[in-house]
Amino acid sequence: MLPTLVIGLREGLEAALIVGIIAAFLRKNGKSLTPMWIGVGVAVALSIAVGVVLRVIEKSLPQAAQEGMESVIGAVAVVFVTGMIVWMNTHSRGLKRELEAEASEAIHDGHAYALAGMAFLAVLKEGFETSVFLLATFSASTSMSLAATGAVIGVVVAVLIGIGIYAGSVKLNLSTFFRWTGGFLILVAAGLVLTALRTSHEAGWLNAGQQTVLDLGAVVRPGTVQSALLTGVLGIPADPRLIEVVGWLAYLVPVALFVYWPRARRAQGMQIARVQFGVAGAVALVALGLVAFAPRASTPHDQPLAISSAGAADEGNVALSRSTLKVGLGDDTTAVELPGAGTAVTHNGIAARQWKLPVTPRAALPATLSLDQLVAANGGRLPVGVNAAQNPGPFDAQWSTGGALEVWTSEGVLIDAQQTARTVVTITGGGLTTSRTVSIASGPLAQPSWAATDAAVQSASDAIAATQARQAEHRLWGIQLPIALGVAALIIAAFGLRSRRRALTDQNTPVGPTASPAIPATSQRSNSYAAQ
Repeated sequence: MLPTLVIGLREGLEAALIVGIIAAFLRKNGKSLTPMWIGVGVAVALSIAVGVVLRVIEKSLPQAAQEGMESVIGAVAVVFVTGMIVWMNTHSRGLKRELEAEASEAIHDGHAYALAGMAFLAVLKEGFETSVFLLATFSASTSMSLAATGAVIGVVVAVLIGIGIYAGSVKLNLSTFFRWTGGFLILVAAGLVLTALRTSHEAGWLNAGQQTVLDLGAVVRPGTVQSALLTGVLGIPADPRLIEVVGWLAYLVPVALFVYWPRARRAQGMQIARVQFGVAGAVALVALGLVAFAPRASTPHDQPLAISSAGAADEGNVALSRSTLKVGLGDDTTAVELPGAGTAVTHNGIAARQWKLPVTPRAALPATLSLDQLVAANGGRLPVGVNAAQNPGPFDAQWSTGGALEVWTSEGVLIDAQQTARTVVTITGGGLTTSRTVSIASGPLAQPSWAATDAAVQSASDAIAATQARQAEHRLWGIQLPIALGVAALIIAAFGLRSRRRALTDQNTPVGPTASPAIPATSQRSNSYAAQ
């Protein structure tokens, strides 16, 4: 409730300040307020519609897609609130003065509708930011009703303050107000960074850096004040993961330093460029350190899988050599070529390639069978419809083999294989008046059915999962983060070059009798005000 209350209060007050100042100028100059209120109403309606549409879209998506959308909304909300905090930290001291100057210019030029448009755009901007930020906060909140109540209270209080400022009955120190609420929102935004990283993992986008760093279960107990503060307000879970802690600190520390670094000790002129170059160098060093010391990805090793034959005591193994599957069962060894690249599937919880091939018949099967061979092939029993006295054999044999061989690989490594085979012989002659069909389930004449053992499949899958986890860690810490930090270092260095050029320009500005008359510095004004 508290985060949404502060969000509604801050965003609502920014819009109320702009609307109040514009309304005061319109009233003072005898202009109608109707166009302005129409613009404000339309902006409010559009902002509410944005929030409702985003919420409906989110709820209509599958669970993983919902988590992904929450991550995107959370990231956008963090960008919005950071921009708001930084902008207000820079402009809060002269906000009223700047708005009054713009409004005076518009009134002087006779553009009353321009002021109405200014009010519309101001409310639309703040309303859109509020919708996105509140939606992200709602997703991270444990109670939707309390979060909504806090937002409504914040907006109502902001409107009342705005009315008071417009009427001249309320005076507010903007610099102090935005400074204190800004600190709280920095913590809330850092919590949104953490939450967005967790929902990214739940969406399947971020699988590295998931090692639990702290166990706050003893502190964050459901129903306690600590739980309400840490989880409900600041978005800190009971089991923060490594990437979440890194993201939380990476956001909180620089933003807090930027906002709360003492103004008297802030760099000026060429010092700004030096600081920016120093920060860029430090970020680049961190990127190089990650490249050098990030965990290395290992290559998975192919190991034969133990197999067992259905209905027989034979055991053996199956192995993959390049694209050739080699099956050894008892004294029998066969090789099958796997064509193409297979089909992408998920098998045993990991991404894999699958082949499903027809069973290859045995190379040499007898064209005739004696009665003893037929009985042995049928498991020691006479087939139905065959009488030893009346059908002594030998029999003419026609063979057919059916079934399927299925193979699964991941990272080029065999993780599972099985064969379901069916051998059928059709016999004629040997005293038979009609043909007989016999299924051969076992023995040297049958194409065997077999499968990799559960233990072998699980061991191979665990090895692949561990390899993929190491690869994901390497991609994150050794590739993706260094690239992001390298880009950040270049951007900061570019700002440093711009600051250096500005400092050199200021140093070369002519002074003395040949210089242009200096413009007198604007006197310091109080931040406490009421709309005139």
